[in-house]
Amino acid sequence: MAQWTSAVGAAQLARLLNSQQDRPAGPGTRRPPAYRALADGIRLLVLEGRVPVAARLPAERELALALSVSRTTVAAAYEALRAEGFLESRRGAGSWTAVPAGNPLPARGLEPLPPEALGSVIDLGCAALPAPEPWLTRAVQGALEELPPYAHTHGDYPAGLPVLRSMIAERYTARGIPTMPEQIMVTTGAMGAIDAICHLFGGRGERIAVESPSYANILQLMREAGARLVPVAMAEGLGGWDVDRWRQVLRDAAPRIAYVVADFHNPTGALADDDQRRRLVDAARSAGTVLVADETMTELWLDDDVEMPRPVCGFDPAGSTVITVGSASKAFWAGMRIGWVRAAPDVIRSLVAARAYADLGTPVLEQLAVNWLFSTGGWAQAVELRRTQARENREALVTAVRRELPEWEFEVPKGGLTLWVRAGGLSGSRLAEAGERVGVRVPSGPRFGVDGAFEGYVRLPFTVGGAVAEEAATRLAAAARLVEAGASGGNGEAPRTFVA
Repeated sequence: MAQWTSAVGAAQLARLLNSQQDRPAGPGTRRPPAYRALADGIRLLVLEGRVPVAARLPAERELALALSVSRTTVAAAYEALRAEGFLESRRGAGSWTAVPAGNPLPARGLEPLPPEALGSVIDLGCAALPAPEPWLTRAVQGALEELPPYAHTHGDYPAGLPVLRSMIAERYTARGIPTMPEQIMVTTGAMGAIDAICHLFGGRGERIAVESPSYANILQLMREAGARLVPVAMAEGLGGWDVDRWRQVLRDAAPRIAYVVADFHNPTGALADDDQRRRLVDAARSAGTVLVADETMTELWLDDDVEMPRPVCGFDPAGSTVITVGSASKAFWAGMRIGWVRAAPDVIRSLVAARAYADLGTPVLEQLAVNWLFSTGGWAQAVELRRTQARENREALVTAVRRELPEWEFEVPKGGLTLWVRAGGLSGSRLAEAGERVGVRVPSGPRFGVDGAFEGYVRLPFTVGGAVAEEAATRLAAAARLVEAGASGGNGEAPRTFVA
């Protein structure tokens, strides 16, 4: 019986391999042999997660044709991968990817470290800060006081607790967007909200337009839902959204859904202005596309001179085009898995009906905790604390990275939690791998793109400050030196195996 569970075509693998851009070799440096470079490329794709474990690779002849290399080169690369434990083969079943014993996949900079690992590894993987105490404890205590009446019910509220739906509606109304509780559904985080929207409007094989780059976890969620992602390039730096390009893509590709993070975009930190928002909504309406606006970063402005634009849904008074997603996870704490959807009442009814076959509802205690924060003023004070933490961390990280890695390029956003960094011509995938070796976890650029884009980037969040930020930059510089040594020949070849 075959041991592979998926397959990677020759053209797809060639495209992924060709997306790996290294810094050009300097005078006198040596490149590894062609088979070695190919083996390293496949190994890094596995380590980075862009080629899954237990994926059947194309036959030697097929890959050789796709890459315009000799079959001998591919055969030697496959043999090297088998020797290192990254490939397994069986006559009649082909060859499939694997991970050698004792060399687990790196976390790819997206999953948080377990508490016991925090002392040895600096985690720059998740753009999330520790809980803003004492507000978490106070919110839970307040929720416990409000819990007894709900404990006498079945506890299933597919649309969310009425008291929290009303509170969220009031908050939108206070922002100048009149909203009824019937337009709100409480979800298990923003991920739960977008998953529900994708299943309602998307369906397997449907096109979804996404920013390029975009939030990595949402891209993966959409892929696993069977969507066909249509990337729309962001402007360089903090330029944000090229609306003419969006209009063309929406017209030509006719995606059912478009997903945007207009408020301190993840990962670039860009902030869409009123004109961009208005034109995005107009373009989506003209194309018949549902525009999903992710507001999870909307309260995280960090500079005093920031004037927040009108919410994206404010440019859709009829409520026929824009669905808004919000969350407590970024502004308050990622462990508080409370999100929400604002949409037309008929859309909310459809989402709620579909939820009966999914998770039934969001935990009652956490909903009560968020409602306590909203109703007592605790939310505003906690978010202000969060802004202060993020502002100080941003300053420390920017200063440290500019000192240790002056060739890395980035613009400092006025809000959000992330820096989008061009890594001085180095491979983001190789930096992520090398970072695991030297004790710093960082997500590489391709995680935030489609089909291997952004190989030359990494994302750095404002999650550490002070001496820890300085040490993180020092370790990133050490990782960069490892990558440079591998690219330039170093001791003759690039590093061959991953050591966690």
